[in-house]
Amino acid sequence: MDYLKKYNEWLTNPYFDSTTQDELAAIASNDAEIKERFIKELEFGTGGLRGVIGAGTNRINIYTVNKATQGLANYILKSSDYSPGMGVAIAYDSRNMSPEFAKSAALVLAANGIKVHLFESLRPTPMLSFAIRHLGCISGIVITASHNPPEYNGYKAYWKDGSQLAYPVDERVLEEVNAVSDYTTIKTMSEEDAAKQGLLNMIGQEVDDAYIEAVKQQSLNADAVKQQADDFCIVYTPLHGTGNLPVRRILKEVGFTNVNIVSQQELPDANFTTVASPNPEEPKAFTLALELANKLNADIVIATDPDADRLGVIVRHNGKYIMLNGNMTGVLLAEYVISQKQKQGVLPQNAAVVSTIVSTNMTKTICEHYNVRYEEVLTGFKYIGERIKAYEESGEAQYVHGFEESYGALSGTHARDKDAVCATMLICEMAAYYKAQGKTLCDVLEDMYKKYGYYSEGLKSVTLKGLDGAEQIKKIMQRMRTEAPTEVSGIAINKIYDYKEGIIKNVVTGEVSKTALPKSDVLYFEMTEDNWFCVRPSGTEPKIKLYFGVKKNSADEAEKALKRLTKDVEEIILNAPIKV
Repeated sequence: MDYLKKYNEWLTNPYFDSTTQDELAAIASNDAEIKERFIKELEFGTGGLRGVIGAGTNRINIYTVNKATQGLANYILKSSDYSPGMGVAIAYDSRNMSPEFAKSAALVLAANGIKVHLFESLRPTPMLSFAIRHLGCISGIVITASHNPPEYNGYKAYWKDGSQLAYPVDERVLEEVNAVSDYTTIKTMSEEDAAKQGLLNMIGQEVDDAYIEAVKQQSLNADAVKQQADDFCIVYTPLHGTGNLPVRRILKEVGFTNVNIVSQQELPDANFTTVASPNPEEPKAFTLALELANKLNADIVIATDPDADRLGVIVRHNGKYIMLNGNMTGVLLAEYVISQKQKQGVLPQNAAVVSTIVSTNMTKTICEHYNVRYEEVLTGFKYIGERIKAYEESGEAQYVHGFEESYGALSGTHARDKDAVCATMLICEMAAYYKAQGKTLCDVLEDMYKKYGYYSEGLKSVTLKGLDGAEQIKKIMQRMRTEAPTEVSGIAINKIYDYKEGIIKNVVTGEVSKTALPKSDVLYFEMTEDNWFCVRPSGTEPKIKLYFGVKKNSADEAEKALKRLTKDVEEIILNAPIKV
């Protein structure tokens, strides 16, 4: 069936509601729009769906959400992990259609005889991860598009360990979703019937309390908080998302009293009207927060994204506000968590830290210093969640901290996804602890650079839209495989890790060995003296991402080396510098 046939099916079949059909009727004369909406099914990747809200098979809507949920239900009912009575937990954020998508997914599961635990109102993604194991669920769903623009929404699926779907479950669920070819065969039922049959259960306060208590257990310096509670000034913005209540609650319960909320961004707003993008990686997202911080002379400014799994941090240092990147907050937390646990005698002998191949190499050096196991995984926090599960099953290590450069971290194992609620608590506690010593987090970073070396990292995302863009991305990746350089910026490349082919090529000796990680379209170039760069297509956007890392003896040297490496890699990848 071509795109016009699909369009006409949705336009005329009474199965699709009148609102959907009215929206489609309005584009009847726009063939390009019809084609874009119906040329394919919205792809259910290894983690779920993400797309623009609207009618059509290539949009996220009630029907595509229900299709994904029917596929998930089909897999659950076939799974040897499932036993009757095990439920599915569902949470959602503040985006347009999030409550509707969450409830619709719940009713599909209920119609398949699967019990549902649906949060009564919006909740952070890490709370969904926690709830899965807390309630003994087989699976979980969170409706969110993270920090994407307001026209987007998404659907992420989790398994019983509280982590996002991982191999082989992810591939088997994907097969089941793709096997649902007729929307009219998807099961659903009324909310009233689901509740009467005990298949739809609303959850809230009890899970909230248990989650907050679990987060509090990650606190390492209650005395430092008490000492600084009144004087340490925090400015926080949830950017209209789910972080408002849990972040304020955890900060209050651990003892912070001088917490100030950006009032204009306190309440949920599906259109994120006060920011160009609700992304805590972007300095502009902090505009209103910094206005308040300057009035209050705040010590620290924190923003969480709409589903409160990632956060951005700005620190007052020598009278100026300095933004930390995800690598900086990640290594600060790693150093703090490891050193404090060691000092208190509670660091496990087999403690482990996990990060991603595109995050800073400083983490490895920190772990070597403290004799802590360090492990790298592919980009995506689900791979960190996988390692937590593997450690617990084998007993070979005990996870204490993990992070990825994209502003997400998790200390402890109460959740199996990045947790900005917990990270906010620990970052504020850490900053208060060092303030008592007369230091800011920038001072602490400088101490770490002197101790471990001046590491600096960068990221460039190149957008290549449309079918031509997708083809160009493929050609870039192929060219880098067949015409890989042996040096860049005068720095020799020692090894090339091709995760798609599953091989490591020693550039010097020509020796080829196997990687230990799953296959993924990623090329990582290991250079001398702890320098590196990495190339990979984005999994959610029409972009190719370039990551860079250098290590030098001073901040100035590191900055210059990073700029040069970035420029030279850009020229190799695209044959011209990228316009920024």
